[in-house]
Amino acid sequence: MLFIYTPRITKRLNYVFKLFFKDIIRAEYMLSSDIEAFRKFEGPKMVYGSNSEDHLLFFSAAKILFESGLNLEDISTVVYKNIQVPFPVYQRESKLPFDVFAASFYFASRYEEYMPYRKDEHGRFTAHESFAYKHGFLHKPVINIWAREIVDLIQQHYPEFKANFQKFKFIPTYDIDQSWSYYEKGLTRNIGGLIHDIWKLDFQKIGQRFRVLFRRETDPFDTFDYQYALQKQYKLKPIYFILFAALGPWDKSISSSNKTFKALIKTLADRAKIGIHLSYASNENPDLIRRESRDLEKVIKVEITRSRQHYLRLHLPDTYRNLLALDLVEDYTMGYAAEPGFRAGICTPFYFYDLDYETETKMQVFPFAVMDGTLRDYKDVGIEEAKAIIQSLIYEVKSVNGTFISLWHNESLSDQARWKGWREVYTYLLSKIHSS
Repeated sequence: MLFIYTPRITKRLNYVFKLFFKDIIRAEYMLSSDIEAFRKFEGPKMVYGSNSEDHLLFFSAAKILFESGLNLEDISTVVYKNIQVPFPVYQRESKLPFDVFAASFYFASRYEEYMPYRKDEHGRFTAHESFAYKHGFLHKPVINIWAREIVDLIQQHYPEFKANFQKFKFIPTYDIDQSWSYYEKGLTRNIGGLIHDIWKLDFQKIGQRFRVLFRRETDPFDTFDYQYALQKQYKLKPIYFILFAALGPWDKSISSSNKTFKALIKTLADRAKIGIHLSYASNENPDLIRRESRDLEKVIKVEITRSRQHYLRLHLPDTYRNLLALDLVEDYTMGYAAEPGFRAGICTPFYFYDLDYETETKMQVFPFAVMDGTLRDYKDVGIEEAKAIIQSLIYEVKSVNGTFISLWHNESLSDQARWKGWREVYTYLLSKIHSS
């Protein structure tokens, strides 16, 4: 067991040491403010505070973990291993030149998303507003990296200290925004689409629409058999997030009353886990969250506990509070639309800390690393560059035995139109996941 002495224990301290030593390092530890007990303890021990207590394993502390509320304005930085990190400390006895626990709390709690920021067209906090992006390390799961460095520092003094890091995990996830492009859309929507195609002189789509509707060709978005084949080949255990909402300006799903759509969902539920892909409109309307999740539960006859926000519309802390109020306790929205990487600086599922209430919640957050639309639409990269980005992210997660979560859509596996060649990108991702 590791004995950690700190002069004062706060909720933030409890949270961040639990994050490090229980969730990531997975070692027994005790956090105490009893200095006499610390001095008498004969096993592995460390000090976190402003005074080293004449102990060699000392981590100097910044103020943030001993505060409450939002107090930061400008954040000082220091360069550590070629990364500009926040919360520098200035005591020479400290094992690190910055407060690693304060920095990790800042990223995991999403402290910066509580501060005033410039929203994008969907009201989102964007990657380009984040500390990690501005300082060039959004692509690194720094909290996991730092956890391994802390273990190394402890073992330099106490070789008997043992960590029990998890094995690398992969969770493939799929968002089903529209199960079909033409099929089961109904007469009105297909006529509207046809008029749009004629206006654009898109004769290829006009022809395809008629071939699909007359059952001469498979709908381009119907890639589910292909997905099943990949599941079997790579022994995947995916999660499907189903948009099950009323039609709206940003919600283009198949009608939730459609029998064929319901049959598809039941088939997916037989082969994988199911979550609710909450509609764009639901983010400001908790009643819609309740309705959509309960309607989906009626179809699959299983309680829904997993969610992801449509368009990744995550507004903290309100989104998570709304979800928790309805017993949606696992969320997979933590990532950016415009950039790949690690929004919370971590590639391990973790529990959300509500800064307003100063408490760890029951919301378990599953951060994803890469989304197909990020690469194709926001970054506009080609096939080979997309592969290189994916390979780099997988390497980062594998090197710290983290959990790699991908976000793909049935549409992007069509290998048609704007997604021509992107099946190759996804199969490359799977091959790199399963290579040693």
